[in-house]
Amino acid sequence: MAAPVGAEAPAAGPGALWAEVRALLPGTEGEFTLALSGEVDPCVRPLLRRARGLLYGAEGPAGGEAAALRRLGHVLRDYSWEKLNAGPWQEVSKAWRQVYTYGCLFGALAEISAGCPPVSAVRLCDMGLLMGASVLDNVLGRLVRVLQQHLPRERPAGPEPLLQKARPEPRPAPAVRPEEELPRLRCPSLESFRDKHLIPQKPVVLEGIMDHWPCMRKWSVDYICQVAGCRTVPVELGSRYTDEEWSQKLMTVDDFIGQYIVNEKSMGYLAQHQLFDQIPELKEDISIPDYCCLGEGEEEHITINAWFGPEGTISPLHQDPQQNFLAQVFGRKYIRLYSPQDSENLYPHESQILHNTSQVDVENPDLVKFPNFRKAAFQSCVLMPGQVLFIPVKYWHYVRSLDVSFSVSFWWS
Repeated sequence: MAAPVGAEAPAAGPGALWAEVRALLPGTEGEFTLALSGEVDPCVRPLLRRARGLLYGAEGPAGGEAAALRRLGHVLRDYSWEKLNAGPWQEVSKAWRQVYTYGCLFGALAEISAGCPPVSAVRLCDMGLLMGASVLDNVLGRLVRVLQQHLPRERPAGPEPLLQKARPEPRPAPAVRPEEELPRLRCPSLESFRDKHLIPQKPVVLEGIMDHWPCMRKWSVDYICQVAGCRTVPVELGSRYTDEEWSQKLMTVDDFIGQYIVNEKSMGYLAQHQLFDQIPELKEDISIPDYCCLGEGEEEHITINAWFGPEGTISPLHQDPQQNFLAQVFGRKYIRLYSPQDSENLYPHESQILHNTSQVDVENPDLVKFPNFRKAAFQSCVLMPGQVLFIPVKYWHYVRSLDVSFSVSFWWS
């Protein structure tokens, strides 16, 4: 008789870790659902059932069963990967994303049961979290959290912090003239913020509202390495997304920091909204600003983005469809804001994909090609660690990192 995966039976494979992982899974094969949100090719469902059967075999996926489960996971990932990349992402069926998730799950379980280092299973979980769709109550998210506890927490020993080689003095910030400087407020009341800034849609720099966040005393480049070094994330390559050579690549946080932060071989930027879902340890160090409660949406509809990159990274002048709180954790950023009323003077791209982005290089404008840009009034600031900038919906904003920088933005309605 098959031993139920969630039971208190002796663990197969490498012992303690496998026992922890088994406890995350349904107790019996029948409870391990393979429901998909749509139709897939007829050959897929038998593959899923075969993989599930190997997982719930009499001894669990040990020995030859683990190798077979690994192969099935690989087949499921390869087959569904072609479907994920066959057209525009928004047209990809959720069912194929779920198949990809199952492929990552079975592959990760095979790695664990065979006694492989947890880092290989973590990579498969990350790929499923990035490209797949949730199955079994977000089992990949729960699995990777267990695996994190079995990974080395420290980077290889070295005599100095990662950024010890950086210049001893920061570069001077751009001059901000008094008439252009954004107003600053320290911990305004909800009523005051609503009446003076949210309703009239006036940007403001808020101080003191993130002083209590754990990230303010914990986060550094070294800390990010320790907590998330082996995690796979999407990285933007290039100084700005409007450059012809701009591209995206999946890589580990360790590789990103080594290439683009420490050695500065070229320009790369970690900018994504899934980082905090992937790595709950980081999400626990931040808080949603209280002022978001003044919005119309629920808290679960707030999008939290991570922005981590080297000095010199630029977000071209653009606008977003939601209210935005940009919270600066470490490093400095030079920011300019332009009112939506000046949109015609900012020369948005005509293409649909870049219609929310200006053609103008803000700090070096071509006034022959874009003569009306000189008519556009702006406000600016150097956003310092511990400050939060309120950017009203549709407000144009340009951002340049003055140092190695980590920011968190909250998009809300």
